[in-house]
Amino acid sequence: MNKHINNIGKIYYRPWGTYQTLCQDEGYQTKIIFIEPKGKLSLQKHFRRSEHLIVVSGRPTITVNDIVKECSMGDYIHIPLEAIHRLENFTPNIVKIIEVQIGDYLGEDDILRLDDIYHRKN
Repeated sequence: MNKHINNIGKIYYRPWGTYQTLCQDEGYQTKIIFIEPKGKLSLQKHFRRSEHLIVVSGRPTITVNDIVKECSMGDYIHIPLEAIHRLENFTPNIVKIIEVQIGDYLGEDDILRLDDIYHRKN
């Protein structure tokens, strides 16, 4: 059992919205992400995990490397290890995304921010 299992259910607040860990164990973690209207996650990449996203509501714009796509409910997006990516919400409604992270390390510090409108450091 993963030592961070006590994070399940806790809500984490970020400048772009919130997320909540739904399930976590060795090698994987599942979150629900809520992106507020006009919210924009940093342009980033991860070195130790891939991510699998399913849009459950709203119309996010998702960038993966050189591909920028407006998504809708039911769309699935794979973000491979080390892919440069960003999630954005240009709409007036909250976006909800289920994210499954898979990798040998799932800590929030496995992130390299390449651009961040909120001026956060890595």
